[in-house]
Amino acid sequence: MKRQVDTTTYLMLFFGMVLFGSATPLSKLVTPHFPVFIAGSLRVLLAFLVLLPFIKLTRLRNYKGRDRWLLLGIALFGVLGFTALMLYGMKLVTGVTGSIVMSGTPAVTAAFSILFFKDALTWKKLVALLLAISGVLVLQWKGDPSGGTRPWLGVILIFAAVCCEAGYTLMGKALTKNFPPEEIAGLSALIAVGLFIPFASWQVPKLDLAKVSIRDWLALTAYGLVTMGLGSVLWYKGLARVEGTIAASFMGVMPVSALLLSYLLLGEKFRWLHMAGFALVFCGVLLMISVHRDMARKMK
Repeated sequence: MKRQVDTTTYLMLFFGMVLFGSATPLSKLVTPHFPVFIAGSLRVLLAFLVLLPFIKLTRLRNYKGRDRWLLLGIALFGVLGFTALMLYGMKLVTGVTGSIVMSGTPAVTAAFSILFFKDALTWKKLVALLLAISGVLVLQWKGDPSGGTRPWLGVILIFAAVCCEAGYTLMGKALTKNFPPEEIAGLSALIAVGLFIPFASWQVPKLDLAKVSIRDWLALTAYGLVTMGLGSVLWYKGLARVEGTIAASFMGVMPVSALLLSYLLLGEKFRWLHMAGFALVFCGVLLMISVHRDMARKMK
């Protein structure tokens, strides 16, 4: 019986990361026919519906002033900022390029933690950050031959989204000391819906429903329900059952998932330049996994 529980937990962590990784290629499928803020608002609303059962009304009064500001920060930067920048960026680059840039999230999070929270700078963190930067630069070497309009601008926007995601992680880390992560994700999604509405209303005239196919609606539904909603539930449920060293080992699944699904869902052409960039960034991910393992061991 114990073995079955362990297997279930590992599957939760694995598929949670797979679903998080699928967000990058799915965002590429969503952008052609949905205006960015309309797609973003629907994504967050769908995710909120999945996370709603994890919100306890009786616990809301426990969120004090600082907690509420952190929730607002997560909603503003980690949800609204991340989603909008990601969608605008993915309009300009290929899914593979977007996946590789997003793979640098652990290294950027570590850099933010060092800059703003005075975390110790270790050689592993420094090398991971340098590898992430090198991987992105490789994509721009002689231009990314896989196409995309203004790819350099798309890379900048997606990197800005990575910075927002890093902010989400660090602000969320401060809140999870007192509140469940699923509840934090649900409440921040609810707040973000309100933040999205004014921008989405402005873009309503740009939405041409006649051009939106069933495939587009399915992609948008998956982008909200599956990647942000179900992905969060699986990851956080699994995270609560294992040690940090085990959870850290699954971080490497997300960039691999994003890359492979970009080839499968988007039908993008394989190029060795992509592999070179991905290899550099993924080595950085492996170093950050090692850092998380070391931290988890020290906390025992």
